[in-house]
Amino acid sequence: MNINELIGEATEYDKKLMLETKKAKSWCKSVSAFANTLGGALIFGISDQDQFIGLENPNSDAEKISEIIKSRLDPIPEFRLRFYKSEEGKVLIILDIFKGEETPYYYSGDGMLEAYVRIGNESVKATAIELKRLVLRGRNTSYDSQDSPYKVEDYAFSKLRERYKKWTGSSFDEKDLVSFGLANENGYLTNAGALIADESPIRCSRIFCTRWNGMNKSGGIVDALDDAEYSGSVISLIDNGEAFIKRNTKMMWRKTANSREEMPEYVERSYHEALINALAHRDYLVNGSEVHIDIYDDRMEIYSPGGMPDGSLIQERDPLTVPSTRRNPVLADVFNRLGYMERKGSGFGKIISGYEFQVNYDNSKKPSFRSDRYQFTVVMPNLNYDVTQDVTQDVTQDVTQDEMDLQIINLIQQDPKISTEKMALALGVSTRTIKRHIKEMDHVQYIGRGFSGHWEITD
Repeated sequence: MNINELIGEATEYDKKLMLETKKAKSWCKSVSAFANTLGGALIFGISDQDQFIGLENPNSDAEKISEIIKSRLDPIPEFRLRFYKSEEGKVLIILDIFKGEETPYYYSGDGMLEAYVRIGNESVKATAIELKRLVLRGRNTSYDSQDSPYKVEDYAFSKLRERYKKWTGSSFDEKDLVSFGLANENGYLTNAGALIADESPIRCSRIFCTRWNGMNKSGGIVDALDDAEYSGSVISLIDNGEAFIKRNTKMMWRKTANSREEMPEYVERSYHEALINALAHRDYLVNGSEVHIDIYDDRMEIYSPGGMPDGSLIQERDPLTVPSTRRNPVLADVFNRLGYMERKGSGFGKIISGYEFQVNYDNSKKPSFRSDRYQFTVVMPNLNYDVTQDVTQDVTQDVTQDEMDLQIINLIQQDPKISTEKMALALGVSTRTIKRHIKEMDHVQYIGRGFSGHWEITD
């Protein structure tokens, strides 16, 4: 941290003109918030106008800071005190608070015990739900790994078995429920298992889908052109959510010399990834709120309860550099085993890159993300909205056709047993598009049947 470059207050630091010992809560709540969130620093001796005022007795203040933290914070967070001397000889104290592992860290004083979290440039009192999250983190566990009151014998897993067979070619065995973290040895489902079960008993695990009439939720005489509510296994939610999107979106296309070029309103790879992330990373501690798919004339929004798992705001970060943080690690691992997502946390990149290769794409059509402490939303523009027919005729298909054929060949060379579904996900197109391309490639054929077969490329 270069202290000379600090402007205002931010998520990772706070500024204090002086040490207040009689009103310790004014700065101790920031200590609690930093320890409960991402860590941060308190700088004593600097004004709100970023002027170095300095402390009259920095050595004594440093001792008082240490004593107050030890007496007012429970448990005591890991911290470091250091001095900074400006060019004018002003001495400041920098209090570094490290991200804690024994959350929640409470401030104790004035007859109260309160925990705080960092939201933007503020330290705010943790809500009941945020306290539950902090308790789970302090126990080094997660909501989806906790045991539920539901017995394995009372629930079926046909959706899980069907998807697992389709993706891996192997059968899902009953004992796999335990090894996947979906059940315990005593015959009870974990919360992840309850979410995966065909008739999920977790009521808040639903998706609400609406095709709105216009560009907001008050479209006129007819507000909604189509709407649906889905419940059940998260696997069913994925299938039903994508089916709703396909039912309410259009595909433009144009003829080319050898084929035709498809121009979708929305990129299947991108909304698939956004929906998977919404279900895998939503905060299931938030009751009474569900994942929403809202389709407007000019955009699609996929909303999920709960902000970023680390408490940061996605709009203040580069989405392409955000590391993978899994709020529901068991559910995320199952999704990976079923081919829905990857462990390396490339979801944001896939959503954006899926758009970049489309005919009608420009910077105004780039997907965006927004979050706060309660929600996360992915906004995907309609690629064909407000695009004239003349514009859509500017790009020829010859190069695109050849590039797609070459990408398919490369995928087959890497994995001769790759399915058309996996090809479609890798290239960000529909399975139908992959099959159409392969049908036109005389030198590519599938030998054998089902999972035992493989692709061959002939000269």
